[in-house]
Amino acid sequence: MTASPAITQSGPVHTSHADGPVVALDVGGTTLKGAVVSADGTALAERSWPTMRERGPDIVVQAVCGAIAELCREPAAAGAGAVGLAIPGVVDVPGGRAVWSENLRWRDVPIRDLVSQRTGLPVALGHDVRAGGLAETRAGAGHGAADVLFVPIGTGIAAAIVADSHLIESGGYAGELGHLDVGHGEPCACGGTGCLEAIASAAAIARRYADRSSRPTDGAAEVAAAVRAGDPIASVVWCEAVDALGHAFAAAVTLLAPERIIVGGGLAQAGGLLLTPLEAQLESRLTFHRRPQLVTAVLGDRAGCLGAALLARDLVANSSH
Repeated sequence: MTASPAITQSGPVHTSHADGPVVALDVGGTTLKGAVVSADGTALAERSWPTMRERGPDIVVQAVCGAIAELCREPAAAGAGAVGLAIPGVVDVPGGRAVWSENLRWRDVPIRDLVSQRTGLPVALGHDVRAGGLAETRAGAGHGAADVLFVPIGTGIAAAIVADSHLIESGGYAGELGHLDVGHGEPCACGGTGCLEAIASAAAIARRYADRSSRPTDGAAEVAAAVRAGDPIASVVWCEAVDALGHAFAAAVTLLAPERIIVGGGLAQAGGLLLTPLEAQLESRLTFHRRPQLVTAVLGDRAGCLGAALLARDLVANSSH
């Protein structure tokens, strides 16, 4: 596993003012979240658009390029030095390509060049979870820590790894914590069996509760409410998810020794119902290891966009040296 600075990007070089704004876009499966961000991190303008993935991968590319072009036309974007773009899936950061994204159905898309050609600006490309982890580390719950694991738990589970203040990329494949085998027998959408994501993601918790109770559910938040109300089926499903997360987190601590584990995503809204037993599970599995702080993310669904802005800001800073 190799470490690369979070700020390393390549692409066309433009003369720009280091103290000017940057344009940032976080590409989600449902929504594109964009902002024009000042040098001090203030969002000067914020916009959102539908991703339109149901219309196919080419339309998503058009939506992304169009959204960034709209942001660049905002009055607040005058003098923007760069674009930061955070996307899901496997991302080739040095090559500027979206290698693979199941959600967007992208395969080997040269997205950095496409956006740069549309805007005339240099583009800093990053992975959405790693961008969120960068934002949480610099300006959120991980501030002040050099070794951080950021784990958003939502429809799926992934992780951003910051080691010695460097964001780990590993060719775009680092951080697939959701596909660690934690020892159960359920199949995963990836084709494997036993994956953490198949038992402990918010989507898996909701699905497993609905299957066992024969009652439809609107999501993991409803299962959490059922746990608090004493529902025995919900309690078993929840405990199995927490046990699996404890198993995975202990493996991550053994390999990476983070000072802080930041839990984000929709499941983090459960607060102590999740973190208290998860901390106990983790403690029971550790011996000589450095004990990480287990904390909740503070930037919410803004983390990816803020991280994209940080990538753009770093690109501007690098090109001015």
